[in-house]
Amino acid sequence: MTRYLIVGGGMTGAAAIEGVRERDADGAITVLTDEAVGPYDRPPLSKGLWKGQPRDSVWRSLPDGVDLRLGVRATAIDPRGHAVTDEAGQSYAYDRLLLATGGTPRRLAHDSARVVYFRTIADYDRLRALADTASRFVVIGGGFIGSELAASLAASHKKVSLVVRERHIGARLFPEELAAFLDRFYREHGVEVLTGEGVAAIGEAGAEATVVTTSGRRLLADGVVAGLGILPNAGLAAAAGLRVGDGIAVDEHLRAGAPDIFAAGDVARFLSPALGHDLRCEHEDNANTMGRIAGHNMAGAMEPYHHLPFFYSDIFDAGYEAVGDIDPRLETLSDWVEPFGKGVIYYLKGERVRGVLLWNVWGAVETARDMIRHEVVSDRDTLLERIGAHE
Repeated sequence: MTRYLIVGGGMTGAAAIEGVRERDADGAITVLTDEAVGPYDRPPLSKGLWKGQPRDSVWRSLPDGVDLRLGVRATAIDPRGHAVTDEAGQSYAYDRLLLATGGTPRRLAHDSARVVYFRTIADYDRLRALADTASRFVVIGGGFIGSELAASLAASHKKVSLVVRERHIGARLFPEELAAFLDRFYREHGVEVLTGEGVAAIGEAGAEATVVTTSGRRLLADGVVAGLGILPNAGLAAAAGLRVGDGIAVDEHLRAGAPDIFAAGDVARFLSPALGHDLRCEHEDNANTMGRIAGHNMAGAMEPYHHLPFFYSDIFDAGYEAVGDIDPRLETLSDWVEPFGKGVIYYLKGERVRGVLLWNVWGAVETARDMIRHEVVSDRDTLLERIGAHE
């Protein structure tokens, strides 16, 4: 019997351990993870490690007394019996259970063993080993991971082709003019950008991989890497009768439909009071903050999770932070100090700010959060220079 059982050994699980220990110094904690290593930070895998950050810097330290079980995949939950079973048939009894199961990378319809589906440190190691000896890469996907990896590989003096199904890089986040700029920006940094293209086939030509796009382009590469988003690992919860739907549904205290079962991180779908709708967030701030609150609540605190997560990205010499609904289908208002160099983009719905993108503007996330939570905008012009990007 363990007091606290955590299924998932990523950032959320590590943050939950910290949260438990802030409320309970002695309760037994057991962690089951199907990875071969302990918790680590994911963002550096596509960012800092390519810029000289030491690989050892990513590891998350755990307090003494945590029973970390590596290479263990949980296969069933018995909510009434308060037990989890792994694929080897071993049972783990618990008082409180946290599902921090994260997600699995989306795969191409035309799959190949040559493709690195980038998510874990093992994926980073595989791609880094390729990059140490090879020079040509195809990156598939124009979202967060794809755009970051394309930038990191190109900055490492690799020849990169970036295949993007949408009209532009970042088309699902940015207004048209900024997304179109990103296409030019990447090309200026030596990346071959192929927009409006899918993948029709992946094969081999000797030691090289071949990627055939939907328009018939044939790309040769030493390595192929895909960043296509993730599917939440909610199957364990669904089989246990918990409510799922694009993730595990949780209440404001992060309970997953049973009094002693919680969920947090990439897999959890929660209501955001600030935005007025539910969401599932796959970013570092949410993993750390939600994991910590889940740990508190497992230990009896019952704190509501009303945090509005932010996310960030670094691409070449540019970077951004964003909070709220970053959706180009909303009305947008751009406040550029320097067009595409420094500025703020507001995402509006009616008289409310629903999202804020801070492009090369730093230290303003809390101001942006306050605007989303509290501010009614009757005159769009009042938003100009509101955040202080012009200072």
